Amino acid sequence: MLSGWQLKVSKFFIIPQRVILAIFGFLAILNAYTMRICLSIAITEMVNKTTSVEEDEGVCPIEDNANMEDYTGGEFNWDQELQGVILSSFYWGYVITHLPGGILAEKFGGKWTLSLGILSTAFFTLITPWAVGIGGSTALIIIRVLMGLGEGTTFPALSALLASWIPLKERSKLGSLVFGGGQVGTILGNLISGYLLHSFDGWSSVFYFFGGLGVVWFILFTLLCYSDPQSHPFISDKEKDFLQKELGALTRDKTLPPTPWRYILTSVPMIALVCAQIGHDWGFFIMVTDLPKYMSDVLRFSIKDNGLYSSLPYLVMWIVSLSTGVLSDWLISSGKMTITFGRKLFTTIASAGPAFFIVGASYAGCDRALVVALFTIAMGLMGTFYPGMKVNPLDLSPNYAGSLMAVTNGIGAITGIIAPYVVGIMTPNHSLEEWRIVFWISFAVFHVTNLAYVMWASGEVQPWNTPHLMNKSVESGDVNQDTFSEKEAPAAIKASH
Repeated sequence: MLSGWQLKVSKFFIIPQRVILAIFGFLAILNAYTMRICLSIAITEMVNKTTSVEEDEGVCPIEDNANMEDYTGGEFNWDQELQGVILSSFYWGYVITHLPGGILAEKFGGKWTLSLGILSTAFFTLITPWAVGIGGSTALIIIRVLMGLGEGTTFPALSALLASWIPLKERSKLGSLVFGGGQVGTILGNLISGYLLHSFDGWSSVFYFFGGLGVVWFILFTLLCYSDPQSHPFISDKEKDFLQKELGALTRDKTLPPTPWRYILTSVPMIALVCAQIGHDWGFFIMVTDLPKYMSDVLRFSIKDNGLYSSLPYLVMWIVSLSTGVLSDWLISSGKMTITFGRKLFTTIASAGPAFFIVGASYAGCDRALVVALFTIAMGLMGTFYPGMKVNPLDLSPNYAGSLMAVTNGIGAITGIIAPYVVGIMTPNHSLEEWRIVFWISFAVFHVTNLAYVMWASGEVQPWNTPHLMNKSVESGDVNQDTFSEKEAPAAIKASH
């Protein structure tokens, strides 16, 4: 029961605490993405583009009424390959801290693992202009690696928090809300960056603005959010009772055995999930990291228009992710589809749709309106990844969701290292023909990885979610690990607590 002061404070919160946590989780990813991708717009103004303005073979013509100052860029003579290295360097650090982040979140709770990671990223974002002024591209690469180290804990920590707070019947809806922060962060990162670069001299304002927002988020989050319902000082008794009933416990099970890595890494549904993550991240990171460059170098949008049109696809993606999250919860809770079928269906839509429309955009030539429309449809359809494979770690193992997210997101993030560098190597002349090959490669990656997911994915809680309760024959490897049914899942989760 709440004490006197806690009861008074709880009455100020009309919104349930699990929803407040989801909102701040959404804002965490939003801030993470704005700090991550603002360089993708800023670099178009940091790099000198005089040569590309003069040599326009294979790219679209600049409009007659355009202001030529919008196309000259900045003071750094970085070639396409070096730009690819700079844009990919964030993910060098990002991959490293995924696994430690998941383990720390499961052991100590997700609150501080998440918040300190975002705070460190905000700090390095704020000092980016100073570092580049001193050390140029080398300093920028180092700063981006350090930013990645801080941000690598974000998704594992959030998965641990969601597993502690969000019941099954709200998982697609609130999970899509939280993970949809990536789209909104991309929207705001592109849109606001374009506005700041257009309105202020130089490019440093972008990093000061988004780094400052990250610090503000850290202060509010640490005051209002907690790792689990039991440790929350002013959650209502009504919500506690509801979560007790739905989740089986209000605290993390500190008696759980160490993470059962052997079972996780050899689990067929887990391997399928990793494949789907690779497909999603390959397409998503190419679009997030390099779409502004495509808009600038090939379509020749001005910096202000670049920010606007680069953000539009992610607005549609966000709307789709939220709406299909609600749809997925309804279809599953009403018994119209199983969790497994739902995850496979929405993941397939998110793979096949973008694959076709991204390639189609490369054949639309210099029809700017059609290209933007095709990219927008492609990224909109990608929004169904979130009620699909993105919440799948919570299905497979609520107890070890942080570690599962660390593995899947960490391996997927390796594509963030490879994809921008590949784009830089393959588009030395930033021509339409070169970019078309890039999009055909994405087409193949989408389809191959989705095929693996459709064949082997599962929405059922796996036996290794409760390794201390597993049958000895399973432990010895004599029986298939993947034997829990969806009907047995809630009972297994409660037993683990």
